Amino acid sequence: MKLHYMPGACSLASHIVAREAGVNVEPVKLDRATRRTADGRDYLAINPKGYVPALEFDNGQVLTEGPAILQYLADQKPGSGLAPAAGTMERYRLQEMLTYINGEIHKSFGALFNPAITPEARQERIDYLNKRYPLIEKQLAGKAYLFGDTFTAADAYLFVVSRWDTMLKVDLSAYPNLQAFQQRVAARQAVQGAMKAEGLI
Repeated sequence: MKLHYMPGACSLASHIVAREAGVNVEPVKLDRATRRTADGRDYLAINPKGYVPALEFDNGQVLTEGPAILQYLADQKPGSGLAPAAGTMERYRLQEMLTYINGEIHKSFGALFNPAITPEARQERIDYLNKRYPLIEKQLAGKAYLFGDTFTAADAYLFVVSRWDTMLKVDLSAYPNLQAFQQRVAARQAVQGAMKAEGLI
């Protein structure tokens, strides 16, 4: 399997989960400017959506959308704890959190990457994030990770999108549980390995 990524993008979460699960994927870097892969292919021919991640299988099938890829990778090693069993309430809680991170946190940060964003629009997005992070802060209270002591695919996703705060100059210091969570996740061996592989550390 090939995991198409851009360094530090949301695809980093899929890279982390693959390493946490011990699933062998071949990371393939995408050039943001040319939309060509490191092996010279037109990325739009692989994933017409144009963004990462995309998981390319040996049989030619391609799976896109981060939350779907995260669950697929986690399901390859059910004993890893990265995703509860399908059909359980715990699995639906994971999906609920992945959806929240995707729709409320990821998308709000995403708008801030636009160099043409106006100061007013930027502030509106930051204000919106500050209405969404309190739920995350409460969820992390008294826990190592979002659902307790077990690291899940949702933790990888939250870690990746929340680490954009420094680059985008978004102050998240009002959320001490989140800050402690970010430090714990950053210290994990699989996270360190994925970040080193992408040239982030």
